Amino acid sequence: MDFERLEVWKRSARLSANIYKYFKDNTDYGFKDQITRSGLSIPSNIAEGYDRFSDKDTIRFLYYSKGSCAELRTQIYIGIEIDYIDTEMGNEWVKETQEITKMLQGLIAAFQD
Repeated sequence: MDFERLEVWKRSARLSANIYKYFKDNTDYGFKDQITRSGLSIPSNIAEGYDRFSDKDTIRFLYYSKGSCAELRTQIYIGIEIDYIDTEMGNEWVKETQEITKMLQGLIAAFQD
């Protein structure tokens, strides 16, 4: 299966794009760079994992993606706390990262069977 067909890849790529758009005018370049990079890492690692030659490699990259999702969720919480992210938007993103994490865990389990 091509990674572009995966719902988890589609959702994480959409989330990443939304984060980039949201922060396009933010001048705190350190925070902006960190949150956009962790968001971008999720779909990128899914794609890279799906282009690997073994299930073991694919699983490893799916775990990287899952870790990036946790990193992003942490940055969203901090962004809400420091008023960089609107609370309602941030809560939607948190929920989306939680759902993406569950999807990634299911995908990992499927490769481990």
